[in-house]
Amino acid sequence: MSKVIVIAAPSGAGKTSLIESLLKEDEDHKIKLGVSFTTRKKRENEINGLSYFFISKDEFIGMHERNEFLESAEVFGNLYGTNKSWVEKQIKAGSKVLLELDWQGAKQVKSSFPDCLTLFILPPSLQELKERLMKRGLDDLDIVERRLSLAKKDISEGKSFDFLIINDVFENSLNDLKKIILEGKGLSKERANKANNLLEELLKN
Repeated sequence: MSKVIVIAAPSGAGKTSLIESLLKEDEDHKIKLGVSFTTRKKRENEINGLSYFFISKDEFIGMHERNEFLESAEVFGNLYGTNKSWVEKQIKAGSKVLLELDWQGAKQVKSSFPDCLTLFILPPSLQELKERLMKRGLDDLDIVERRLSLAKKDISEGKSFDFLIINDVFENSLNDLKKIILEGKGLSKERANKANNLLEELLKN
């Protein structure tokens, strides 16, 4: 099993909730969740150093110029990046590193760690995705619309990932992640086929 695991998804697909539940199932505590640096403004429910490391744009640019990021990307005008030395330190200590990224970040990580394991979370439908984005109330309406407009591009990139996971019934989706990440197994044929069929359907809409 690869020492680096990347989970990506369009905004609102529910990857954060799945990751949190997955880590609770990691009884050996061998999986370390990466915490990204970002120039985005901290939301009320977020904790610096736990949710993200919130830094200024100048600080971020300085880190980037010093080649301190394993991956970095600009999303909706905000910069995000994963500290390279932290990832290397965790691997050296014998842990696996789980990174919650977008498809851009996943590709960059894959270039540095070709054997990394990549998983893409799919929403059950675009309508469901919109409802989740509206319900969580974290973004202004214009940002929600921009996230939806980019979701199809995000989903199309899912084709290049090692596994597709549908976040339809939460427990089923969590079990899929547990099989792959904790047990080193693959998806059942039924779940894999369902995910592949859904991907094609989402790209038609």
